Amino acid sequence: MQMIHCPYRVCPLGAHIDHQFGIVTGFALDHGVTLEYEPTEDGTVFVTSRNYPKTVECSLFDLPERKMYWGDFLVGAIHTLSRKYPLSVGIRGEIAGSLPTGGLSSSAAVIITYLSALCRVNGIALTEPELIKLAIWEEQNFIGVHVGKLDQSCEVYSKKEHLLYLDTLDDSCELIPVPPNMPKFEIAVIFSGLERSLAGSAYNMRVDECRAAAYALKAFSHMEYGKYQDTTLRNVPEGIFDSYKGKLPESWYKRARHFYTEMERVKAGKKAWKQGDMEKFGRLIMESGESSIHYYQTGSDNLHYLQELMKHTKGIYGGRFSGAGFNGSSMAIVDPEYKEEIESSIRKQYIKQYPDLEGSFAIIFCQTADGVELA
Repeated sequence: MQMIHCPYRVCPLGAHIDHQFGIVTGFALDHGVTLEYEPTEDGTVFVTSRNYPKTVECSLFDLPERKMYWGDFLVGAIHTLSRKYPLSVGIRGEIAGSLPTGGLSSSAAVIITYLSALCRVNGIALTEPELIKLAIWEEQNFIGVHVGKLDQSCEVYSKKEHLLYLDTLDDSCELIPVPPNMPKFEIAVIFSGLERSLAGSAYNMRVDECRAAAYALKAFSHMEYGKYQDTTLRNVPEGIFDSYKGKLPESWYKRARHFYTEMERVKAGKKAWKQGDMEKFGRLIMESGESSIHYYQTGSDNLHYLQELMKHTKGIYGGRFSGAGFNGSSMAIVDPEYKEEIESSIRKQYIKQYPDLEGSFAIIFCQTADGVELA
């Protein structure tokens, strides 16, 4: 049997702005998706999941339509790759995720895992940018979620004990090492107990609201329009937003305000990281979480409550809900000396508020990790 592992990711700063070609940061985690598999020379595909029921059983030459379950990611990977490369060898195996779904870019990790396995058995050598581009295409065009580049880039480019700093406009990236004076830290993944799916959620609506705000600002300021579908807030200078923000509908104004302030937080966070100033880096993460709640207006009641708990828990440098924030998980940068106190305090208060979630609520402490290994 062969094996491929793709890590999950968290984004400390740069929340919700990659689809607007913003600047983002990220870590890959030492938890992720693992596929154990063997090739099938006749092109048959048979994959089970350790986490979910049902089986993917088909042929490379006779693909089913989307069925709205986990198997769509594998079918989508075959469809995506076959648009450019001839596929003749299938796979048989089992896939498993090591953390609960929600906020850790598990969909991107699963897609990258399948694409990598299919490439290996079919002798296809992808570059890192090619793998990222294919994974994004699948999620946008087959799965139907208008994602940006953060998740896939983080799961491919990341390096252990480094902060990924990525400009999604031109794909330039910098891997910034942990400076010698940085205090020790770990990453806590706090699972709310409720999973979420981006497809069918308000995620796509938020993307559309950002695009609408950008297009309106262009109109007000007499900028060249361009195509609506190609319009992003990164195309619009912040000064134009400052001049015309009063003309925007409230929801569009709030989405744009989050974008511009988050861009500034990312830049300030990069500087704080390089200086080893974890206190400031953590405060910026908290501010990002507050802006996500009040201006991007995402996050469930459960995640809002976790945000309040993190703000008042000793040993947490900074935290915010992870991913799109429609249920799922929060992440926090923590002082390892306070791990037991953090877990005990947050669990006690959260379960008191949501007793029905006692069996599914979880806190997992993670380390940074390398991105997926290409064939």
